[in-house]
Amino acid sequence: MSRKTTKATLEVLTARNLEQEQWLLHGFSTRNGGVSSAYGKGSLNLGITKHDQQPNVEHNRELFLREVGAVNEESELWALIGVRQIHSAVIHRVTGMLGSVLVGDGLITNTPRALLTVKTADCVPVLLADPGRRAVGAFHAGWKGTLARIVEKGVGELRRHFGSKPEDIRAAIGPCIHACCYEVGEELREKFDAQFPYAGELFSEVFDYQALSVKFPMLFLNQRPPGHGEPAVKIHLNLVEANRRQLVEAGVRQENIEVVDECTSCNTDLLFSHRKEAGMTGRMMGAIGIR
Repeated sequence: MSRKTTKATLEVLTARNLEQEQWLLHGFSTRNGGVSSAYGKGSLNLGITKHDQQPNVEHNRELFLREVGAVNEESELWALIGVRQIHSAVIHRVTGMLGSVLVGDGLITNTPRALLTVKTADCVPVLLADPGRRAVGAFHAGWKGTLARIVEKGVGELRRHFGSKPEDIRAAIGPCIHACCYEVGEELREKFDAQFPYAGELFSEVFDYQALSVKFPMLFLNQRPPGHGEPAVKIHLNLVEANRRQLVEAGVRQENIEVVDECTSCNTDLLFSHRKEAGMTGRMMGAIGIR
């Protein structure tokens, strides 16, 4: 993953495997270089939220479109296509200008000058591109969408609508919360266990140094054999690996998948994180389109 910067404060992250394709453009926005102030002065919030003003968001979106190059020869901006995200595996095919709001979490198209976008602030943005058929897709994969196999379904939709061969598809997994910071409950591990034979490889147990049983061990003695409570561990889910495995299972070559290194929760100076910032945060965009 590389960074594209034309202004000192507005950064767009890009994937090297997609940069090589001259027929498309793409990018993952970051939090700086905009006109919003609700989440810090000069923030590039690209989502309509209760804390920010819509004119600011619209201005930010224009800045982002110009930064990724979504402008035609007459300096007119491309159509920005998004969905009202519901944490699902619903995917829409875009064939032209939209007359209504789409509801779902995935978009595919082979129509030029339509910038497909998904909004994130911890969830996983996944971009797909098929150089042979010149078709693209953008997908929003939180834990619910991942559990519903949205990116695996996305590969299937490219194949169904455009005749894409999975082995030809290039994929980029954008900035999201990584396993280091994504603590979940036992019930979520059980859900994944019921769906994926490799689920055990997606979870890790991390020792909790802040647990009460560690800070005050005497309080927990003799509660159950052999004389102590449950182990002081937290369960962490690797959403990046979960989506990478889905792509591989769908037939995408491992060498055609690129993953961004930055964790949203670890890098709130660069990225928005819903979890780290307790919901008081903006939205980033993952975007892809055909020239």
